[in-house]
Amino acid sequence: MLRLAWTAARAAWPEIRATPRNAAIALGAGVPGSPPQPRRFWLACAIILPISAAACWALPHFTLVMSPSIDAWLVREAPGTIQRGDLVSFKLVHPLAGPTPIDVTKYALCMPGDRIEMIEKPSMTPGARDGWYHCNGKLIGISKAVGRKGQHLIHWRPTEPHIPDGMVYVGSSYSSGFDSRYFGPVSVRRLTRMEKLL
Repeated sequence: MLRLAWTAARAAWPEIRATPRNAAIALGAGVPGSPPQPRRFWLACAIILPISAAACWALPHFTLVMSPSIDAWLVREAPGTIQRGDLVSFKLVHPLAGPTPIDVTKYALCMPGDRIEMIEKPSMTPGARDGWYHCNGKLIGISKAVGRKGQHLIHWRPTEPHIPDGMVYVGSSYSSGFDSRYFGPVSVRRLTRMEKLL
């Protein structure tokens, strides 16, 4: 144990010995060995600190979208009533999503009162059937029997012909997306209207 500590101390000694020189450079010295120039240091702080403060303020107001199902890289909250085609964000709670809720961004595709119809057809997966979802007669999604990681998927089966009040079918045109095809409509109260920035 002592030998290990001695070896670690010997390895760290060059960095420790160079600390004063590195500090001088960090404080604005032009080259190693020259005296520090605090003016350069404070000038750097005057530039970096406002940028850092602005980033800290801005980051909570924006959401980075990592999913290929949405035609956006960066979105933010947008005031107003959710309409068909709007981007919406919500916390997804589902066994396939993992043990903790995750932030999800989708499109509002079928609104309260809209006619929803699901037709089952033979799947590309042998022995399985997929759900073909139509909103007011328009195809909005086709489920899959197996996910990208090989997990078994169960598609949602509507129990009434219309989207219930206070609920919204969310999804996208991305065939491998995880959306209302599998967990059904989402409560409007859980949705936040978003707008695309990038």
